[in-house]
Amino acid sequence: MIKILRLLMVSFVMTTIVSADFTRVELGAGIWNSEAKGKVSYTASGVTANDVSTQNSTNNGYLWALIKHPVPVVPNLRLEYASINTKGIANGNFKNFTGANNSPTELDMKQYDIIPYYNILDNTAWITLDLGLDIKLMDTSYTVSGVTPVSGTGSTYSKSELLPLPLIYTRLRFEVPSTELGFEADAKFIKYSSSTVYDARLKVDYTLDMIPVIQPALELGYRIQKYDIDEADLEGKADLEFSGFYFGAMIRF
Repeated sequence: MIKILRLLMVSFVMTTIVSADFTRVELGAGIWNSEAKGKVSYTASGVTANDVSTQNSTNNGYLWALIKHPVPVVPNLRLEYASINTKGIANGNFKNFTGANNSPTELDMKQYDIIPYYNILDNTAWITLDLGLDIKLMDTSYTVSGVTPVSGTGSTYSKSELLPLPLIYTRLRFEVPSTELGFEADAKFIKYSSSTVYDARLKVDYTLDMIPVIQPALELGYRIQKYDIDEADLEGKADLEFSGFYFGAMIRF
């Protein structure tokens, strides 16, 4: 999937470089110390049949890239990658397996965000405002041990799937005059029926203005993701939260 992320960046560059020079490219990478907590329940015929709870903290990597150009009609592009790994405990009988009794579970979720956006304010009075659409691709892998799968053999059930999720994207940035400090907040959000999903960040960064063309910088922030899913046709509920501080390095050119 990282190859897909690179391919998307190359494709965007090749389709826009003919008509415009880029005004800015930014690249960043770092570590997110995310704490996972929450619960997933599955119901059948109105009776709660299982319960999965999780609460642990892990260090996960993230990457991002921003490409900004002067063509008004063509949207700018931001690409992001983040991974989440969390462990929990399952009890009860699930739709695809039975006999869970404090059975260990593991969820590995890789997220790929493709964000075309428009620059509404471009450092106007030191303020930048972006609005766009985030297509979040979630490559999830779930494993539970010590159970009896409904189909198959063994004592482990696992499932992997790629889930696309569209969200509204907004970003607000303020650069402190006569300093190299910047404050930034962004959010991705969707609400449908009884379900709500959001991914929000707040950060401060400091640019090391030592080289005229390439400007390295450091960023420190806090990120929170919330998945509150309550859909009748899924016969289940999910209330999961991933939050914590992150730290990384970036370059602008």
